[in-house]
Amino acid sequence: MKKITALLLVLVMALGLSVGCAQQEVNTQPDPTEAPAATEAPVAEATPEVVASAEPEKPELSGTMKVVATGDVYGPLFEEFTKDTGVTVEVLSMSSGEVLSKLRAEGGTPSADLWFGGGIDAFMSAADDGLLEPVVFDAANDLAPEFRNADGYWYSKGITIVGFLVNDGLLEELKLDKPASWDDLTKEEYKGEIVMSNPAVSGTNYAVVNALLQAKGDAGWDYFEKLNENIAYYGRRGSDPKNKVTADEFAIGITYVDPSIEKLTEDYNVSVIYPSDGIPWVSEGVAAFKNAENVEAAKAFIEWLFSNDDHLRQLASVENKTGVKIIKPSIEGVELTYDASILMDEDLSLFGKQREEILARFEPMMGDKAAQE
Repeated sequence: MKKITALLLVLVMALGLSVGCAQQEVNTQPDPTEAPAATEAPVAEATPEVVASAEPEKPELSGTMKVVATGDVYGPLFEEFTKDTGVTVEVLSMSSGEVLSKLRAEGGTPSADLWFGGGIDAFMSAADDGLLEPVVFDAANDLAPEFRNADGYWYSKGITIVGFLVNDGLLEELKLDKPASWDDLTKEEYKGEIVMSNPAVSGTNYAVVNALLQAKGDAGWDYFEKLNENIAYYGRRGSDPKNKVTADEFAIGITYVDPSIEKLTEDYNVSVIYPSDGIPWVSEGVAAFKNAENVEAAKAFIEWLFSNDDHLRQLASVENKTGVKIIKPSIEGVELTYDASILMDEDLSLFGKQREEILARFEPMMGDKAAQE
């Protein structure tokens, strides 16, 4: 009897085990009413090649970059750029006022790619008119903030300062003392003996007008009315005053001052005077033209120039100016040749904003004394 009972117990346990296994197989089959379970894809580790390909590639440079510049001394600098990039450079000499007028006349289709040099007021006006292309690069953060546009539309490559070049021989002949200040220039004794460049054409001389108006406040226009009575000629180039003073045509020239002007004292009977009541100055701009044919080369040049101190030192050398030290105080190997404390206090933001208003009032005052060609 015990054997029979034990046998029945074994059979029952075997039957239960078989049913359980069958039920487990049924429960592991997918339910057609449920969405398939999501599976996680393996996460690939970023390789150096993947990271590099994610960075935006700079466009390949080629062709010719056309430049409008304030002088023809920049050849060595542009030749260096050509060596580094393969881009050839063509340069046309033109004042900042002429560039701005031409740019507006071209109606947004500029005939050049890069604007190099000239008073910053013209660059500010062009940026306000939407005629410039923004250029953004890391090294811009090393430049003094007041000498670069926050959105990258223009940068300053240096500053030009203004003083007097006087013909000592003519002053002696006329029995006149040397002027020592801006106020001295309004003395009646200097009538017909002063030459200045047209501020509508020369960015440097527009800076003189704006700076003195800022310094003299409400009396500013009265000052220029008196000064205008003594000015005999307004030239169309920033170099006209020094050329005419050294040619014995006029006794006093209102002119930019740099080592090349200082050197004239060795070859001519002339003197350089830094006005005792302050030196006007203007920062010189650099910008890429919007919609230019080779705008990428222009943008690349601006980054190339400001991202390497060797290039900035070469610029200072070919220009024979040291104002880049004010633009980038950290640069080594360039030292100012004048005391920066004698520079006038100027609000550069007013240069562009007030340009049209100031010139509209100044141009009629010049009358026929302004050179036409």
